[in-house]
Amino acid sequence: MSGHSKWATIRRKKAVTDGKRGKMFTQVIKEITIAAKLGGGDPAGNPRLRFAIDKAKSSNMPADNIKRAIQKGTGELPGMAYEDVTYEAYGPGGVALLIEAVTDNKTRTVSEIRHVLDRNHGKLAASGAVAYQFHRKGQITVLRNKIGEDELLGIILDAGAEDMATDEEHYLITTLPDAFEKVKKVIEDRKIPIDHSEIQMIPENSVKVEGKDAENLIKIIEGLEDHDDIQHVYGNFDIDESVLANLNAG
Repeated sequence: MSGHSKWATIRRKKAVTDGKRGKMFTQVIKEITIAAKLGGGDPAGNPRLRFAIDKAKSSNMPADNIKRAIQKGTGELPGMAYEDVTYEAYGPGGVALLIEAVTDNKTRTVSEIRHVLDRNHGKLAASGAVAYQFHRKGQITVLRNKIGEDELLGIILDAGAEDMATDEEHYLITTLPDAFEKVKKVIEDRKIPIDHSEIQMIPENSVKVEGKDAENLIKIIEGLEDHDDIQHVYGNFDIDESVLANLNAG
């Protein structure tokens, strides 16, 4: 499993432990609002909105919050004028970072992103400098104690999945974006619990990062992920899982 995927798993566990539901709600509400703005308020015909609603429900967001966010996106209720923006950056050790944000003030957001990068030995990059190193993929995580590896592999490959990796606790299933929903539905129809599912930007290759560079890189990612405008931070780093856990615990 890639360094970024291992880190994302650790961060999800920590978010639950720390009770950061308010922060999560803010991010998801923004995502629902802009998804409805760009693709309409009907999730049946708007995959991005459908994914955002699923994420909201998995976070136990009240249905009224979801409805209001959709109505703000479609203009039925007044709301902020959000827009998508993607920033590219370099982290310590030459790591490529892709930062996806939803903001009502790009000048403020880029200034605050630059501040997080600068104080931890990172820097913003020109548009196109690192984005080519990432590809959009669906990723579905299933706990290993829920099903055998061979059985799950047969199910997901028949449904159109690209690949499956494992670590001590999880299976990580990778799909093309167009196959994501089909693979996810097949797993759900077999009553196999899904630990997490999302369409993400996956790096082609990884850069090994250790020592102080690893510490500064994690500070950058944590600082960015804690920002209300930031939806996702992707990186092509590879850090040993034990180091990730120790840095996160610290």
